[in-house]
Amino acid sequence: MKLLHIAKGRPASRVWTPPFISALKELGELQIVENGAQLSPEEGLELMRSCDVLLTSWNSLSIPKALAADRGRLRYICNVTGSVRGWVPLEIVEAGIPVTNWGDAPDFRIAEGAMTLLLAAVKNLRRRIKMIEDGGWNPDGSLFSSTLEGMNIGIYGCGAIGRRFISFLKPFAPVIRIYDPYVSDIPEGCSRVSSLEELFTQSEAIVIHAGLSNETRGSITANLLAKLPDNGIIINTARGAIIDQAALFAELERGRLIAGLDVLEPDWLPADHPARHWPSLILTAHDIGTATSREQEQIKLQRMHRICLDNLRRFAAGEPLVFLIDRDRWLRST
Repeated sequence: MKLLHIAKGRPASRVWTPPFISALKELGELQIVENGAQLSPEEGLELMRSCDVLLTSWNSLSIPKALAADRGRLRYICNVTGSVRGWVPLEIVEAGIPVTNWGDAPDFRIAEGAMTLLLAAVKNLRRRIKMIEDGGWNPDGSLFSSTLEGMNIGIYGCGAIGRRFISFLKPFAPVIRIYDPYVSDIPEGCSRVSSLEELFTQSEAIVIHAGLSNETRGSITANLLAKLPDNGIIINTARGAIIDQAALFAELERGRLIAGLDVLEPDWLPADHPARHWPSLILTAHDIGTATSREQEQIKLQRMHRICLDNLRRFAAGEPLVFLIDRDRWLRST
């Protein structure tokens, strides 16, 4: 089995680790091409048509649409990471070339990160830590704090990560409402609402697990944020562009709402941005879901690697692949 990865520049170091490369070589003949952006379109196509399995990931060379019409030897595209839209065009999926991604690999770590941010916001840890750093000790009663028990929590998006988060949340006994028009069922013990307006009107905290799409982009508006009560909470570990960030920042600067944001739009803040100092905001720089240290990443297989290797074994044995990307999933992916 001939395996190929073409990176635009250097292969993403968090993916292409020594243990992963070694495991791939046990399954077939592996070729990793660096600086693929310097190849002509014809050279890139020729390489892709020469392999059995094309391995893609962060920093992959984009696949030309022409591959859909003439795939050559290629029979399977295994995306080691999550998003495929950046390098796998829809025409490839519609041509019937199997495409998979990492599936539920990030569920535990991102759901755990969201849970961490929610608990920190509920207990107002940012303000409490700052008060103690500034020489205070016992709060004077003006510091907001609450409990998850009985709290009305709205979940926006009930895919794999959302469901994992709900499984973490349930033991704390909140009231859980879900808005997700794309899922046919919701976890037991939760109730479903029919609109974002209904979700925000009935919630004290909102946790976002929706994917970014034309429908979700900018869907959390100033009007919706205004429906949250004072000291209402927003947690976002999904995508920053889902929220009207200017509207949210206005609420946070006033101190009316509290937020834990792993993601922004764009996904960074200038060093002198005042939001870095707001006591109502916890920022985690799109890193709350990191599962191991960079050193550990280089010496052990991660879950995304194990899913990829399992699918490659399935492909070699003629068994069904898991986490296949169809047209609907491609359109809903970020």
